[in-house]
Amino acid sequence: MDSVEEMTQGWWRPSPGSIYPLLESMEQEELIKKRPDGRYELTEKSKAELHWPTGMPGGPPQTLEGMLREMNGYVSYFEDLSKSDPTKIDPHNGELRGIADRLLALVQSGGAKA
Repeated sequence: MDSVEEMTQGWWRPSPGSIYPLLESMEQEELIKKRPDGRYELTEKSKAELHWPTGMPGGPPQTLEGMLREMNGYVSYFEDLSKSDPTKIDPHNGELRGIADRLLALVQSGGAKA
């Protein structure tokens, strides 16, 4: 978790409650495998999907489900951040409220089923 925070330059500090379910899901999808030393590595399947070793794909999610998974990840990040360091999130409360209001209006209009 420290490494992720360092790699993202402090932008994301995952909690155990967010990272371990993600690792489990990726393992079930055969994107990663756990090594004997407890660390994880990419599988051949994930390397092929990422066009490894040329780098990570730069495009946005290609499906609605992919977008929802990405949004869920961001919400988890904001939840963790609000618990660990609310001073980082407080200046953005207005913008977050605006996004939440737009999503709620979408759900309430029948554009999305809860």
